[in-house]
Amino acid sequence: MQATAPAPPSGRSAGLVGAGILLSRLFGLLRQRALSHYLGLSDAADAFNAAFRIPNLLQNLFGEGVLSASFIPVYARLRAQGEEGEAVRVANAVFGLLGLITACLVALGVTLAAPLTDVIAPGFAGAKRDLTVLLVRILFPGAGLLVFAAWCLGVLNSHRRFFLSYAAPVVWNLAIIGALLWHGPRADAADTVLAAAWGAVAGSALQFGVQLPTVIRLLGRFGPRLEVQSAPVRQVLKHFGPVFVGRGVVQISAFVDTIIASLLPGGAVAGLASAQMLYTLPVSLFGMSVSAAELPEMAGAAARPGDAGTALRARLDQGLRRIAFFVIPSAAAFLGLGAVIAGALFQTGRFSASDSRYVWGILAGSAVGLLAATLGRLYSSAYYALQDTATPLRFALARVSVGSALGYLAATRLPGLLGLEARWGAAGITAAAGLAAWMEFTLLRRGLERRIGPTGVPARLFLRLWAAALVGLGAGLGVDHLPWHLAPVARAAAVLIPFGLVYLAITAWLGVPEARALAGQVGRWLGPRRGRA
Repeated sequence: MQATAPAPPSGRSAGLVGAGILLSRLFGLLRQRALSHYLGLSDAADAFNAAFRIPNLLQNLFGEGVLSASFIPVYARLRAQGEEGEAVRVANAVFGLLGLITACLVALGVTLAAPLTDVIAPGFAGAKRDLTVLLVRILFPGAGLLVFAAWCLGVLNSHRRFFLSYAAPVVWNLAIIGALLWHGPRADAADTVLAAAWGAVAGSALQFGVQLPTVIRLLGRFGPRLEVQSAPVRQVLKHFGPVFVGRGVVQISAFVDTIIASLLPGGAVAGLASAQMLYTLPVSLFGMSVSAAELPEMAGAAARPGDAGTALRARLDQGLRRIAFFVIPSAAAFLGLGAVIAGALFQTGRFSASDSRYVWGILAGSAVGLLAATLGRLYSSAYYALQDTATPLRFALARVSVGSALGYLAATRLPGLLGLEARWGAAGITAAAGLAAWMEFTLLRRGLERRIGPTGVPARLFLRLWAAALVGLGAGLGVDHLPWHLAPVARAAAVLIPFGLVYLAITAWLGVPEARALAGQVGRWLGPRRGRA
């Protein structure tokens, strides 16, 4: 049998995933800033964000999350057992099946763009609805190409080539930014969003194309095929079903949020999208990076003879600590400094300071469940490592049901009870989703503890992290209230740098291992530069 390369440390793998995600998210923020500059929170911005939700369903249903849970454990196990030829056959069969299903769904989506728009944005009418329908038809083929890009990610992750797969969306963002810069200055808002949509399609092709050569080299033989007879392919399909439904449930939740926001005054859909862009940054950087790096390792730990639960629990707890260390200060910053963050990233052109404060309100609502959502991703990966895809599905169904009901009530009833404008109902949507995320997290943890024993982040560590984050927040707010007038980007730097440094200093002083390791890495990085100076 062919020996496989030893696995790198999970911290290094998570770092590579995080670096790739950080790079792609930074360019994603630049893309959103460009959209905000030309569109603000206009009807055209609402149309673009609502339209993107629909084909994005295709990408998320068949994309990264589903393939990570169903394809990667089977492919990685075959490689670990030295069955490289069978692993390649499985990869090619999965690509062929994805191609057939995706092609059919893209054709269906383009054909049914109008009724799909009426479902996702029932509050849109007239020219706003017509623009949304046209955008859906343009964006659907691009979403199909992103499914193939997600297949590339699955192969690359299994070979522990993490950086390329997560940095590849940079080219997608660049394509949209390029289309906006070329077309935006001399066009009205409707023409601008059409240019952005075509840029998204071109970027999807580029995102798939930059990964494919490396994937072909790793596979050694690339030949898509329609095959369901082999046992490994059937195993992928067996796990694919529950995860597909589970991802569909999550997407339904996102759709419900957009549906509710479309019933609110203009700008709510675009404001929700801007807040979600910021909210998903720590989820991706810390939740997704650790989960993606740990999934192959947890799958290996779960398959070991003997006390597999102990090995799995050790890897899980280590990942949970890393996530909590970074996500707790993120939640604190969203709650107290959201206007500063939104202003730095989006406040330009038609996007005003009032719009930044509006996005802050929505972002503060999402901070309620930020920690639960990120920790929950790793717990779900632990279930996948145990080849249990049904349990996370049940808990996801419960979360979406509760979150949707609470979200509707909070968005449509709460502003009136509090004497607020109706548009602030968008903050109720995100806060309700956060409460539902905590419910799902609790169910995931309790269910897993019954199988592998006690797990989680110690309460003492939670208290230390929150205490440090709140002191850092006080430092940031103190700087923000100084009597000076700075541009949004300079203001954010002046506020967020002290916030981060105070948090790092206190957690290191309190003996938090992750803080000391991070401080050591920074010191090693700065050391050679001081020597050269």
